[in-house]
Amino acid sequence: QVQLVESGGGLVQAGGSLRLSCATSGRTFSSHAMAWFRQAPGKERDFVVAINGGGSRTDYADSVKDRFTISRDNAKNTVYLQMNTLKPEDTAVYYCAADSGSQGWITSRNTYEYRYWGQGTQVTVSS
Repeated sequence: QVQLVESGGGLVQAGGSLRLSCATSGRTFSSHAMAWFRQAPGKERDFVVAINGGGSRTDYADSVKDRFTISRDNAKNTVYLQMNTLKPEDTAVYYCAADSGSQGWITSRNTYEYRYWGQGTQVTVSS
């Protein structure tokens, strides 16, 4: 069982930056691909970015490419999302997710590929 706890959300003006963190439990963090998804009110949960277990492969949604950066520290069992040049349309609840660990060397954009989820952290970008 893997538990995920997100932190770092908040209110920021357009053009500003935030850094989200996702701390995980468990002893096999490096075997899990990790991802960030987001969900705005009344909308579906959308893929933002993913990183494989070793950190060698990343995949970004076009809407955040060149503005957001995912990274992971396997020694600290933590994944990060650095968000720069934030826009009002980035406003959403951001969720951290971990896959089952059986194929952690690849990444996926599909919610059903991720077994474990955090509780979410709110990011609000004002114009």
